[in-house]
Amino acid sequence: MNINMMFLFVVHRDYYLCRMKGEPSAVQIVRVCKEDHSFELDTEALSKILLAPEIRDKHVVVLSVAGAFRKGKSFLLDFMLRYMYRKGDENWLGQDDEPLTGFSWRGGSEPETTGIQLWSEVFLVPKSDGTEVAVVLMDTQGAFDNESTVKDCATIFALSTMTSSIQIYNLSQNIQEDDLQQLQLFIIFFLMTKYYGRLAMDEIFLKPFQSLMFLIRDWSFPYEYSYGFKGGNEFLDKRLQVKEAQHEELQTVREHIHSCFTKISCFLLPHPGLKVATSPAFNGQLSDVGPDFKEQLQSLIPKLLHPDRLAEKEINGNKVTCMGLLEFFKAYIKIYQGEDLPQPKTMLMATAEANNLAAVAAAKDLYYKNMEKVCGGDLPYVSPDSLAEKHQFFFREALHEFSSTKKMGGQEFCDRYKQQLEMELEEMWQSFTKHNESKNLFSAFRTPAVLFVLVCLLYILSGILLFIGLSTFALVCDCTLGVVMMAMLTWAFIRYTGRYHSVGGAIDQAAGVLLEQVRPNNNFQVSIKNITPAAL
Repeated sequence: MNINMMFLFVVHRDYYLCRMKGEPSAVQIVRVCKEDHSFELDTEALSKILLAPEIRDKHVVVLSVAGAFRKGKSFLLDFMLRYMYRKGDENWLGQDDEPLTGFSWRGGSEPETTGIQLWSEVFLVPKSDGTEVAVVLMDTQGAFDNESTVKDCATIFALSTMTSSIQIYNLSQNIQEDDLQQLQLFIIFFLMTKYYGRLAMDEIFLKPFQSLMFLIRDWSFPYEYSYGFKGGNEFLDKRLQVKEAQHEELQTVREHIHSCFTKISCFLLPHPGLKVATSPAFNGQLSDVGPDFKEQLQSLIPKLLHPDRLAEKEINGNKVTCMGLLEFFKAYIKIYQGEDLPQPKTMLMATAEANNLAAVAAAKDLYYKNMEKVCGGDLPYVSPDSLAEKHQFFFREALHEFSSTKKMGGQEFCDRYKQQLEMELEEMWQSFTKHNESKNLFSAFRTPAVLFVLVCLLYILSGILLFIGLSTFALVCDCTLGVVMMAMLTWAFIRYTGRYHSVGGAIDQAAGVLLEQVRPNNNFQVSIKNITPAAL
């Protein structure tokens, strides 16, 4: 077994051991089927990441790295992971002999990452304004390998751009015209997004995408434009400059890039060194990495991941939570299931649908949390009137939360989701009502209690009637008493065996009717209160 194969074995062994131990690892959320080139979203895996209780309601920052295959995307992301785990440590890059772990990567000419992967741990980062954001790191399949179609590449790039707030476009050595044209192709930016962007802007008056950063790897001309953001932005301004002498197609590409992204930047990164590029035994140790590369990494990553520079994901001007991001993933994956690329109107409607579903989920979550504080879990029984009053208040509050959220699709489109929200809130109300009723001890034993009281009353009445000489009436009471006792035994049998539900329901109903008939009796009410928990 050669050194390269041994290294691959160790990397994959450690990866699967981490998964078995439950340690953070890369999780595949979008898979590409090689047979028919279809896309599948692993909703369960994505839900485990985004719906964790501590982050589900936090505004989300999604940092994605995309570009051609074998250009070091996963390699870069692993340094970001190292920084996130060691923030506050000046030597966050690590020791010279420390291997680089995290997203699976390796040297060589064959592709490594497939589909879309997320790091399983979401990082909570406090900002200077006192808020906390959830940072998600995303790795994507490299474009233009020998197994992916143009549609595969376009779909992966489109999904990552539409769901990320910071998209890093990873390029090698320079920004060439074909790189810009590939960018145009990927999200259908300018043959399709020309119309999608306008539709979205007509709908929400905002640019459809957020931050795009060109990361130029192996930059060889620092004497023209210096490494880092300063030289990179100067270089980018020149590359994206629209000139009268340019062909109309070149002008269109540049105009559309500017019109579709809120922020565009560029960073120039030097070559990491010959050992990194040529050694089959390289496993990320810094001793083999060039000093210029390490210096620029120490500049790039802290700036990129600085709390006040982290851009929260926004759709329609609304900041998206982790829970909302799940809805957007589910909506977007649907439009890329067919053989053809989606039409711009379809993309816009998918965004509008996900936007409304996210608003529904947020409103339901608000209602659920409020009701949980009143009657959830082990909290004591609440009187029905008090609970209904709370429900009405929280119901209106949830509807207001939905209505106050900026949404896409127009009033008629949004009204459908408002009706859906009302139905789901009513279902939640029924569940809370049943849960609260289960805490009422008298409710649980209402039927046997009523029957027992009736047996006692009939027994006493029979004795009184017999004492005063009304034996016929006493006999009627005795017969009725026997019937009631048989009903008690039958009810107990049904509860024990779980059979004959209809008979048990009839006995419960009869006991309920009898209870309603005697409710005005103050003495009976007093006896009920003695065995009923205090109502809140």
